[in-house]
Amino acid sequence: MNKNELYYYNNSLIRILEITDTSYFVIDCVKCNMPYFIKIEEFKDYNLCENNIFTALNILSNNNDDINEIKITDFSKENQNIAHKRFSMIFPILPYIMNKSNRSRLIHLMADSNNVSTQTIKQYLCKYLAYQDITILIAKPKIKEKILSVDEKNIRWALNKYFYTTKKNSLNTTYIYLLKEKYCNEDGQLKENYPTFNQFRYFYRKHKKLQNYYISRNGLKDYQKNKRPLLGDNIQEFAKNIGVGMLDATICDIYLVNDEGNIIGRPILTACIDAYSSLCMGYSLTWEGGIYSLKNLMQNIITNKVDLCKNFNIDITKDIWDCDKLPGIFVTDKGSEYISENFEQISELGVTIINLPSYRPELKGAVEKFFDLIQNSYKPYLKGKGIIEVDFRERGAHDYRLDAKLTMLDFEKIILECIIYYNTKRILKNFPYTKEMLERQIQPFANQIWNYSLNTMGCNLINVSSEQVRLTLLPRIKGKFTRYGLIVNKLRYKNISYTEKYLKGEDVIVSYNPQDLSTVWIIEDCDFVPFTLIENQYENMNLDDVEQLRKKKQELIASVEEQNIQGKINLAKSIENIANKNINIDVNLKAIRKNRKKEQNITHNQNL
Repeated sequence: MNKNELYYYNNSLIRILEITDTSYFVIDCVKCNMPYFIKIEEFKDYNLCENNIFTALNILSNNNDDINEIKITDFSKENQNIAHKRFSMIFPILPYIMNKSNRSRLIHLMADSNNVSTQTIKQYLCKYLAYQDITILIAKPKIKEKILSVDEKNIRWALNKYFYTTKKNSLNTTYIYLLKEKYCNEDGQLKENYPTFNQFRYFYRKHKKLQNYYISRNGLKDYQKNKRPLLGDNIQEFAKNIGVGMLDATICDIYLVNDEGNIIGRPILTACIDAYSSLCMGYSLTWEGGIYSLKNLMQNIITNKVDLCKNFNIDITKDIWDCDKLPGIFVTDKGSEYISENFEQISELGVTIINLPSYRPELKGAVEKFFDLIQNSYKPYLKGKGIIEVDFRERGAHDYRLDAKLTMLDFEKIILECIIYYNTKRILKNFPYTKEMLERQIQPFANQIWNYSLNTMGCNLINVSSEQVRLTLLPRIKGKFTRYGLIVNKLRYKNISYTEKYLKGEDVIVSYNPQDLSTVWIIEDCDFVPFTLIENQYENMNLDDVEQLRKKKQELIASVEEQNIQGKINLAKSIENIANKNINIDVNLKAIRKNRKKEQNITHNQNL
């Protein structure tokens, strides 16, 4: 008998860990329980096992468990580290393995120091003692899937087909479907043996997955919007400092009129909110949304806000709204205007665009909250002046269009006042203050946090000019260099520095302004090179006017086409009549010069 030898008897396989005068200290390698003492006389029925433990266990299990020998090198470096870490937990216990009290004390000590349960420590210890191999500490035993009975398979089938659907059948209805489809004979009579409703309900509750329940019955969109766990970190999700602008638009809850008092409708407010500080970086108040409102918004963001407010007779200082640069990152949803090529051209200025997945409003909660706060700021004071109440869609509700009193100019002044309050006086109670910010007594207002962050590391703002933004967001089209100039929208443009390209006839991408076709720009080395219009009749005209002018020209040409053809026919007849006169002349090739001189003299005499 020697230490660490394996012995077997019937279905038992034990390893000798220590030898005393009267007993052996062994561990059951099959059960992997804590080691124990066995008297020497009780050990006489055990036989020496000449195979390694993996082969022996396969023999004992009749090869059903497929236990294979494993090596530490078969695992990744990460898994090897796990094995060594687990071995370090049990290493201090090994010298005291035979002393039960010390062993128990050390097991509790190692469990507490490694933040695991005592049962986990015991499991690692017994596995190592049985296999005497550190690799066993990361070997994962196969978990055999429970085989369902015929009734359980039928219940699962019925739940998937009739319960987990958008029809939202109840459990009782689904149970009836189960019996009708699976437990009735050809005559529709219920068979003798069938699962009870309690069995059916027990299986449902045991295997119910709430995520599957919500998605299958209400749809993925509803799950993402109303049921999905909200695990985002709000501000820290996207922004560690200022420079992450969240974009969105909303229709304002007010009807406006023009200067003549005619109802126009409800304006669209588009805004960019800094995710970190909650500062409103810029806004656009327009009658139409889409890329048009986004262009206005980009220009508003980089506008000097002191000058902007002065245009509306509102006086502020620079520290009130010190924002005249583009954020380095734009966070948008998947609206058509945000994923259009036209808007994505803004990335040429160094801006990164992040398109959020659908139905994730909490990821841009800053801008969603902004709209709520702004509208709730002005609505109590504008009741009876076109403000829409909650009942405006109900039958018989008041027509709030009749209350409209304000013009777009009036309402924009109100929006500006609301934004100034939002930026300077709204308390940010949940802002994640740093220790330095608290020491410097930075007030919990958006503009104060913004002004502090302007001079900190990680501020992500881009300084661009209004002209750069305007040219970058212009629509683009393919143009072609020809001998007649640069052809864009069937119009000719010129720049004297591009003679070689006119001769080569290359294609080029061109930016143009649909409202004024007098100039187009080609993009060369990130610069916009202007080309001027050759055809002066189209100067300062927009694209629609040019198309209408061309159409009228084509209609005019088409209206006289018949006259042109008739003129050609008449011309042909006249020429033939003249040429076909019966004149018999003998052509004499002699004295051509003399005859020509004679005819010239005759012509001269006739002209005198």
